[in-house]
Amino acid sequence: MKTPVTIAYGDGIGPEIMTATLRMLEAAGAQIEPEVIEVGEKVYKAGHSSGIASEAWDSLRRTKVFLKAPITTPSGGGYKSLNVTIRKTLGLYANVRPCVSYAPFVPTPHPIMDLVIIRENEEDLYAGIEHRQTDEVFQCLKLITRPGSEKIVRYAFEYARANGRRRVTCMTKDNIMKMTDGLFRKVFDEVRAEYAEIETDHYIIDIGTARMATRPDRFDVVVTPNLYGDILSDVAAEITGSVGLAPSANIGEHVAMFEAIHGSAPDIAGRGIANPSGLMLAAVMMLVHVRQPQVAARLHNAWLKTIEDGIYTAELQQGRLGRAFGSFDFASAVIERLGQAPAKLTPVQYAETPAAAPKPTYRRRPPAKKEIVGVDVFVHAPEVSADYLAGRLQTLTHQPKPAGFQLQMITNRGVKVWPGGFPETFCTDHWRCRFVGVDAEGQPRPISHADIVALLHNLEDDRLDFIKTENLCTFDGEPGYALGQGQ
Repeated sequence: MKTPVTIAYGDGIGPEIMTATLRMLEAAGAQIEPEVIEVGEKVYKAGHSSGIASEAWDSLRRTKVFLKAPITTPSGGGYKSLNVTIRKTLGLYANVRPCVSYAPFVPTPHPIMDLVIIRENEEDLYAGIEHRQTDEVFQCLKLITRPGSEKIVRYAFEYARANGRRRVTCMTKDNIMKMTDGLFRKVFDEVRAEYAEIETDHYIIDIGTARMATRPDRFDVVVTPNLYGDILSDVAAEITGSVGLAPSANIGEHVAMFEAIHGSAPDIAGRGIANPSGLMLAAVMMLVHVRQPQVAARLHNAWLKTIEDGIYTAELQQGRLGRAFGSFDFASAVIERLGQAPAKLTPVQYAETPAAAPKPTYRRRPPAKKEIVGVDVFVHAPEVSADYLAGRLQTLTHQPKPAGFQLQMITNRGVKVWPGGFPETFCTDHWRCRFVGVDAEGQPRPISHADIVALLHNLEDDRLDFIKTENLCTFDGEPGYALGQGQ
């Protein structure tokens, strides 16, 4: 029986490369039944700010497999990324991007390169929670969760085990973001103990990216939070020779989406010169996912033979002798080579029953004992000094209500400016004012929500413009908040 697959032709070069890809799939013998939906620019402009209509969601939930060409997000405010919306709505928590060199047929400074980047797909800064807080300050919230971290880290190890990979590398910035990235690395350290046969290491993301750009042969499977993975996978794809060759899979517990990693390239749309390789290789990943490994290998090997024979679209033809092939001519060349294998590049094969990573259902731990021990109050106060603001706030903690607060510090853009601030520190109009609970002897004490409300009433009475609060909590006695820089 044919497998139902939801198809979106997309925008820009999308219709051309999708048509070419579907021709190759059909010629290779793929047993799929396409179900076409409309997403992207037309849907945005029809009034759907998400770029997708309800009937398209129905198709995705029914087929559970999505092959998507690149789409265009209209410029201007109010439009959210369709890719992010689909990934998060359908729980596509794992972004899988293989990055392979095809030297010497595709020029690259790194002829020995075969790595996979597995990127967390649902959280981090891509939660998209942003606010303007003052005249001068905007914020974007970085959310890293234990469930999200456990699912993606375990997926990376299961992927390595199922595909015979020898090493899993974690990349974070936990030397700076000790709580968020620190959690991701902590989970990595916990999970790796269950996979003794797989080598592991950890890099800080900046030096890790630099090493990948210069020595990609050191890496095998890389697992990392969302933003880092987005950047890292484009770097890795580019140094293979071209981003245009890179496929991507987005895997969830219920639905999977497959796409090229490049954009819709509206500047060359309609000219028939776009390279369909990235989308076609994504379709190969889709065929493996839907248990058609022989067809996947047949198509993949024909593509490798085509590249080996020196047949390129304009993107890769530059500087070479001979003519550049158009999107459909290139597809025809691949079709002509079905049943053939490359002579110099390594032929691919896929297992008849490929081991799939298990559905990593998260098991919640018993809740910790949580106590509120203080509160960070964020204040909008232009053209004041830290010392002046501290004087006003200290007066407010001495009111009849709330008794038992102490102003511990004030930061500006994260750095401590009171007490003991430096005059060289540049300050904006956005201040974090940390209050901690103290008893009559000045010793730390838990506080209540009512205490915080009373404190805010005092700020309101003094006409201080507070923007938001963040409770300072301990969990089983461990602080759930970071120190200020310089504290």
